[in-house]
Amino acid sequence: MSQKYDITMKNIFSDMADDIMSYFLGLQYEKIDELNIEFARVERRDSDMIFKCTTDKGNVAVHIEFQSENDGKMPYRMLRYSLEIMEKHSLLPYQIVIYIGKDNANMKNSLNYNFGEQNTLDYKYRIINVGDIKYTDVLKTNYYDLYSLLPLMDQNRRKEEGEKYLERCVEAIKDIPLDINKKKDIAFKAEILSGIVFKKEVIEKVFSEVVKMFRIEESETYKMIIEKGAKEEKIAIAKKLLKEGMDIDRIAEITELSKEEIKKLMN
Repeated sequence: MSQKYDITMKNIFSDMADDIMSYFLGLQYEKIDELNIEFARVERRDSDMIFKCTTDKGNVAVHIEFQSENDGKMPYRMLRYSLEIMEKHSLLPYQIVIYIGKDNANMKNSLNYNFGEQNTLDYKYRIINVGDIKYTDVLKTNYYDLYSLLPLMDQNRRKEEGEKYLERCVEAIKDIPLDINKKKDIAFKAEILSGIVFKKEVIEKVFSEVVKMFRIEESETYKMIIEKGAKEEKIAIAKKLLKEGMDIDRIAEITELSKEEIKKLMN
């Protein structure tokens, strides 16, 4: 399951690059362009996010990897990605692994050796454990796209409060000063990501309340518009997940589309 979360991170977070760079990295940049790099020679997969950023120190390639489980070979992967970025784009890579797993992050963030003066390596990158980020710290900001990550944050509080913590996350999303469709999008992503750390029955119970909270209008016309938009969004996500190679059963669980509907999208 965790590998499937990893390959869908780019789809889930493709629209929140600005918030990730500003809040997680504290990166000051003037311009940002997404780079589409496929590491076919290395991992036969797409990297999660790579952006060319123009900063006051020059152009850099910000490379962000999402990881939902500890990987002892992560330093080797990141070094290979780094070399690919430098070779293909002649940019210095600024690399970050954003860890969203249930357990504590225990991956190394460096590779080094010293075998004589002319045979050395000293390589490092950043690891950010979302579980270490305080729930209240994010609520003080206007980085609303990051609210999708709230269920994975504040690991100690999350474990102590359990279901109550997830309810707090849902309440926070409900109170975002954005239009209803944007809040629904954030809530939908939060529900998907909750599956990494919460049990299915807890997620279903808590997020079933979200639907009630978002019913700010009861007219049949409003309902038709919302239902059509939600269905189209689920279909769009299902198409992306099919393209990433996820199995039909898991897509049906995530999007709540029927298996028959998903099979039709394959044609």
